[in-house]
Amino acid sequence: MSSVLDARSLLDEVTQFIYREARYQDDHAYDDWEALWTDDGVYWIPANGEGGDPEKEMSIIYDNRSRIALRIRQFHTGKRYSQTPQSRLRRVVSNVEILKQEGEELLVTSNAMVFESSPARGDTLWASRNEYTLRREGDALRMARKKVVLVNNETALYSMAFLI
Repeated sequence: MSSVLDARSLLDEVTQFIYREARYQDDHAYDDWEALWTDDGVYWIPANGEGGDPEKEMSIIYDNRSRIALRIRQFHTGKRYSQTPQSRLRRVVSNVEILKQEGEELLVTSNAMVFESSPARGDTLWASRNEYTLRREGDALRMARKKVVLVNNETALYSMAFLI
């Protein structure tokens, strides 16, 4: 009985983490979003399918931790015109599953639908399957890797908000 409760408690903690990450993105709370990352984090949005090796194939975004920080710093300059005027975002996250646990790391997946409304670009609906590597650091979970596989990543993408 204890292991079932432990598994349920872990799934609840993971789900709350993913919901919090989604809220930070929706609310443009990029400093809070950045704080969720480990020092060796990788944020990857593959192009053209599920994604093979991001070092050898084209990606929509393929950022290491320092590039994530640079992206946030650039945003704060006010010169990130992809977000001028700022999009309104809301997402629904579902199907959160823990696929594997090895030591302090968890492989987690979820699905997401993001509605973006931009005065400059109109309305866009993004659908994705997200894959996370979460790592426990102290008492908290942090993202070591996030892979966002957009359902329509094999077609022309006309615009994308600052983060998806």
